[in-house]
Amino acid sequence: MLESTSATTSYHRVMVDGTSIFYREAGPKNAPTIVLLHGYPSSSREFDTLIPLLATRYHLVAPDFPGFGQSDAPPPSSYTYTFDHLAQTTNHLLEKLGIDRYNLYLHDYGGPVGFRIMLAHPERVQALVIQNANAYREGLGVKWTGIAQYWADPKAHPEVLDTFMSPAANEQRHTAGTSHPERYNPDTWTDEDAHLSRPGQRDIQGALLYDYQTNVAAYPAWQSWLREHKPPTLVVWGRNDPSFIAAGGEAFGRDLPAAEIHLLDAGHFALDEQVDEIASLMQVFLKKHLD
Repeated sequence: MLESTSATTSYHRVMVDGTSIFYREAGPKNAPTIVLLHGYPSSSREFDTLIPLLATRYHLVAPDFPGFGQSDAPPPSSYTYTFDHLAQTTNHLLEKLGIDRYNLYLHDYGGPVGFRIMLAHPERVQALVIQNANAYREGLGVKWTGIAQYWADPKAHPEVLDTFMSPAANEQRHTAGTSHPERYNPDTWTDEDAHLSRPGQRDIQGALLYDYQTNVAAYPAWQSWLREHKPPTLVVWGRNDPSFIAAGGEAFGRDLPAAEIHLLDAGHFALDEQVDEIASLMQVFLKKHLD
């Protein structure tokens, strides 16, 4: 496989269906591509430490979804914030960049975006890396009981969205259950707080949280796709995640008996504290399946 002497990340914008989409890119473009799909309330920035560890051997592309990071955040009146639409925009970005074969790294919200892309274009998917991106009901932690009340009647339960977007929740997504608090940069969640405080963000994130119920409803279809297509899959799951609990990572073994499943001593944002371990596991896995 071609190796590059540079792991430098470059930063780009491109118009996709009238929306300016920001993405990070690194590595040789003629190497296998890894598309890194981020979670809430983060952006492609969450992959800052991972990208340089892989970019000498792989081509990496990490977009910000509309409403996140450096991408445009048009109001819901002009951009429909559903996971269907995020997936459509992300797919159109990849097509515009001429990327028609890729490996997907799925985290959190990147899971439902990636699964929709996979179902639409199974022929483009080479392998999967799944990190706390849930596809099984047993992976839903206790907080989802309250979120289900929001799904039933958002106007009756504004406190659910208040908590979901609160500074305390943002910090806990990173630090809850960690054995290594010294590995967490507090700038991460204070920057997320600042982003969520921008005008219009409450409406954007409220729409996506409400639409998340469509992902849970789609779990059986995603599981069926995995059983049918059997993509090479590496699961690297922060087992201390209170949102997507360890059972969700283990469940992939039911539909993908050949999957490599690793439950790591980490939380929801496992890259914050286990980036070296995840990068090492990915390098071995990808070398086995792509070389």
